[in-house]
Amino acid sequence: MSASKKALSGNHERRRVRPNAVEGCPLTAALAAIGGKWKMIIVYWLAESPKHFAALRKAMPGISQKVLTQQLRELTNDGLVNREPKGAAPAPVEYSLSDYGRSVLPLIEDVRVWGRAHLTRSSYD
Repeated sequence: MSASKKALSGNHERRRVRPNAVEGCPLTAALAAIGGKWKMIIVYWLAESPKHFAALRKAMPGISQKVLTQQLRELTNDGLVNREPKGAAPAPVEYSLSDYGRSVLPLIEDVRVWGRAHLTRSSYD
């Protein structure tokens, strides 16, 4: 297989910057990077230890393979997650938090604590 075909197969690292929905707004930038149903959960599990794709799927049984792939790709493109093949191709890939990804952990913990309190509220005033 030629080098150009390998590059086209998606086995190379590329970072694509997504445009901010509201130019210059830090909240929409943060929500694009870690918002949605799964991204904070992925970051939470990767904070524990690096994981292979299958281990992440097992930790999050409600996520489809397609969505997990998409979310990991976005987290990787945003520099929050590292994707590292382990061994010769086709090799299992290990995902881990980057140093930049670790910078969001205090926020993730605050959201988790708030969520626990929210679940135990007796009424929604």
